Amino acid sequence: MAQTLYFPLLLIALCSISECVQRQYHFINENKTWTEAQRYCREKYTDLATVDNMNDMIQLMKSVNDVRLWIGLQRKWQWSSGDPALFLNWASGQPDGRDECAFMKNGEWQDGKCSDTWFFICYNMSSGLVFVNQTMTWRAAQSYCRQNHIDLVSVRNQNENQQLEKFINDSHTSESEVWIGLFRDSWQWSDQSNSSFRYWNTGEPNNAGNNENCTVLIENTNGHWADNTCNHKFPFVCHEDKLIVIQQNLSWSEALRYCRQNHVDLVSVQSVEMQRRVMNVVKLASTEAVWLGLHNYCSMNMWLWLSGDMVCYQNWAPGNGSTPENCKLENRKGAVQSGGDQTWISLPESHRLNFICTNY
Repeated sequence: MAQTLYFPLLLIALCSISECVQRQYHFINENKTWTEAQRYCREKYTDLATVDNMNDMIQLMKSVNDVRLWIGLQRKWQWSSGDPALFLNWASGQPDGRDECAFMKNGEWQDGKCSDTWFFICYNMSSGLVFVNQTMTWRAAQSYCRQNHIDLVSVRNQNENQQLEKFINDSHTSESEVWIGLFRDSWQWSDQSNSSFRYWNTGEPNNAGNNENCTVLIENTNGHWADNTCNHKFPFVCHEDKLIVIQQNLSWSEALRYCRQNHVDLVSVQSVEMQRRVMNVVKLASTEAVWLGLHNYCSMNMWLWLSGDMVCYQNWAPGNGSTPENCKLENRKGAVQSGGDQTWISLPESHRLNFICTNY
């Protein structure tokens, strides 16, 4: 009986060991605006600091002086369609931070009060751009476009911006300001992380003066946060991500060799926290799936990480994760899907995919 129970008890013991996953934080004792700090961090490290949980917060506090400093959380501009605003064409001095909705004037963008009334441009799948010869608030214009067409217009690149400018000029409007579908909404991390962790101080964020769109860690508050005007100058914290997507198409064995020669290893995903970090970086991949450090150990009829650890936390896609009868012949390895729910799938190791190396 003791022998029968031994192996299950060993599995429970091994799976109870929690994985310690930490970003590396770097305190930069130079006074910069939020945008300047972001540029510095992206050049020297990965990005302005992202904080996923209280463990991250504790590690960050160990690396900084007790002063007011920038972290990477900012109120973001996005399109009414839900798409992120990757291309921006602001006029000089814009956005000035006081307003939440965007209009086009002479081919450039400015932020304005959403309660102002302007003409606007809708987008329709069949007819393309639609000029609406009525003045409305931004929200009313958004509602009109969604009810009668698809949405307020989005502008994804310089070519589309020039087409829109020409379309407005050809519409012979006497108004020079025209609503587009850009607005400032919720808080977003600079590295596009989907982390929902927040550590606001009491009464924050309060958007004092309607002009506080960036986040500082406040001195003498045990690391709590407040919103602040982005053009103020403070020290800041960068983070260095320890996961790297390699955009080369290699077999699993070739990917393993590359990671061990150039970094530490193929990544192991032994916790929800590490899965979140994999999800944040895997979107950079150019293949539909990306190799992980996960392999099938046929003689034991089980999956293992390269470290020898068993797969305790699991994120398999339906129909994956079981050991195939011919696994020795197929020699299957584990990969994470780069789209969709980013779940794990098993594939023959000869498939050629991007892969994730770790420096942990």
